[in-house]
Amino acid sequence: MEETLKRLQQWISESDNIVFFGGAGVSTESGISDFRSVDGLYHQSYRYPPEKILGHSFFEGNPEEFYRFYHEKLVCPGVQPNAAHRKLAELEQAGKLRAVVTQNIDGLHQAAGSREVLELHGSTHRCYCAACRKPYPEASINDCDGVPRCSCGGVIRPDVVLYEESLDGDVMNRAIDYISRADVLIIGGTSLVVYPAAGLVRYYNGGKLVLINRDPTPCDRSANLVINDSIGAVLGAIQVSGVGA
Repeated sequence: MEETLKRLQQWISESDNIVFFGGAGVSTESGISDFRSVDGLYHQSYRYPPEKILGHSFFEGNPEEFYRFYHEKLVCPGVQPNAAHRKLAELEQAGKLRAVVTQNIDGLHQAAGSREVLELHGSTHRCYCAACRKPYPEASINDCDGVPRCSCGGVIRPDVVLYEESLDGDVMNRAIDYISRADVLIIGGTSLVVYPAAGLVRYYNGGKLVLINRDPTPCDRSANLVINDSIGAVLGAIQVSGVGA
């Protein structure tokens, strides 16, 4: 493990073209539940499976149940960025990290200070009317009991990508561009089983692919470094030097 961490430190120290691609595991250390771990949302008991509740069809047909789940599990007041979020922001400020590509919808990368954040699955901090597309502040959903309604009568929804919905093409293309040109690609806190996001890995053309995850992933064999440990502990131990450091 010590030699692996030394190599990661060396690659980060020598590069000014790093891209980070992360998932739910990045935010679990801030107290936000992930989806597929033993204690994740998909292993908790609800009237409907979470993957069904978070679907476009379910949202349209049963918004009351959607928002009951949403308020209980996806609204997380008071959560703060952890060591991983803060280190990634520090790497960007030092001119070493080009972008964060995230599957998370919690906004913690931005809260930590990261500027170039590509949110593949949207954000709970943006809302709009599903009928007329009028934008609303997040409080319209987060501080509302029941189903939030627009002045036009439509349902206000979070700007997140639900199951059965397509990812934003512009965000995907920008993510592909960053990853394809990266010197070092660090992947952390993701099971790499959710597509199309997981397919982004194949666009990496370099020889410094780092996987940091507590559990094995389908891409471990193709990685140049695999670290099965806390992403906060691993990234938190990295020393940053460079422009602005």
